[in-house]
Formats: sequence, structure tokens, C-alpha cells
Amino acid sequence: MHEEAEEAEEKIEISVVLPAHNEAGRIEDAVRQTKNALADFSSSYDIIIAEDGSTDGTAEIASRIASESSFVRLMHSESRLGRGKALNHAFKLANGEILVYMDVDLSTDLVYLKPLIEAIEKEKYEFATGSRMKKGKEVKRSFKRTAMSKVFNFLVRKILKSGISDHQCGFKSFRKDSLIRILNEIKDEHWFWDTEMLVRAQRKGYNIKEIPVRWEDKGGAGTKVKIFSDGIAMFSKIIKLRFEI
Repeated sequence: MHEEAEEAEEKIEISVVLPAHNEAGRIEDAVRQTKNALADFSSSYDIIIAEDGSTDGTAEIASRIASESSFVRLMHSESRLGRGKALNHAFKLANGEILVYMDVDLSTDLVYLKPLIEAIEKEKYEFATGSRMKKGKEVKRSFKRTAMSKVFNFLVRKILKSGISDHQCGFKSFRKDSLIRILNEIKDEHWFWDTEMLVRAQRKGYNIKEIPVRWEDKGGAGTKVKIFSDGIAMFSKIIKLRFEI
């Protein structure tokens, strides 16, 4: 009985995945802030750095962080997998019953981490996602990015019959057993992973909560919007998924 009690105490309830490709300048602060936010309401968690073929020293920094912190795990890939594929790999190996992922730039205010997790833990939703579209949100980003996001989400709702207002916010939580059931169905290995996952989850009948969040664009050069090429890419991804499902 005593051994069983110890195992129960050591069981990890929450696993937070931080996907990281060339994030040497941000990964350490992201881990620190995430740990502080989790510690405010949980004593049973770990943080997984899903390092994805970085070339700027991210892997070495992440390795040091993991060696110094008992609550941090590193999942390293020598070659670039793509954000979606790296997330799939990390989620399958995570120990938590509740899975979370956040973008390393922490564009979403971490004050929303507790309600994101409680949507799964206490409110019994199977999926939860931050929303930059629902009433109550606070968003700071360029006009171009706002316009592209609105068009993209409109097309997803109309073409893919989704009931979600914001598919691409990098701030999501899941009941592990529910997510695992659909992971192998998700084909996209890059940025469209979020949208495909939410669309497939709705098709399975899973309950999804959207949480309006405070979000500020903290991306670098990689977030610059190219209206024509990005628009074509967005539309083609939506049409491809429409034929698949």
C-alpha cells in the first residue's frame, strides 16, 4: 500500500510541450516562466522541450536546462521534423494525463495557463484552445496578420464546417487519451497541424472549449506575412483537408 501511495504521488498529471526550432534566445526564459506559472497551481507536472533540428545552439541550451532541472525533459531531433511532427512525437511520449503545448515566444499571457488546464481537469472538456477571436480577447498584432487570420479562420469555418473561431493560436490543452486517438490521422507536419487537429477532433465529436486570451505578437522575421504566397498556401491546405475528410 505504501509503495502504491508513493507511485500515486509521483504520477505526472500535466505535461507541457514547448516546440523549439532555433529558439536559443528564448528557450531558457520560456522554461522559467512556464515553470513559475505551473507551480502556482500544481505540484505534479513536467516540461518537455521538443527541440526540432535547430542550428543555433538551442539543442545545447535545452540539454543543459534538462540536466539541471528534474522537471524538464528534452526530446531532440538531429534533423528538422516540422512543428506538427515534433508535437506528435512529444505528445506520444509524454507522461501527463493532461497535455499542453505553447509557442516558445509566449505570445499568450501565461495567466491563462491555469484556466486552459482546468478546462480539461475540472470542466471535463477533451480539448481547449486559446482564442484571439472570441469576445473578451486582447490582441496586439499588425493589420496584415489580423486580416490574414480572419480570412483563414473564416475559410476553415465555411469550407471545413468548423465551429471554432481561432484555429491557429499556439496555446492548447488536451486530455491525453482523446488526443492520442486522432494523432495518427493528422497528416500535416508543419503550421497547419493545429487546424487539422481541431477539425478532426470536432468530427470525432470531442468537446472543445475556446478561451479568449490576451495575446501579443512577439515573433521575429519568420512571422512576416507575404499576402499572396501565404494566402495560396493557406487556401491549398484547407482544400486538401476538405478532400481528405
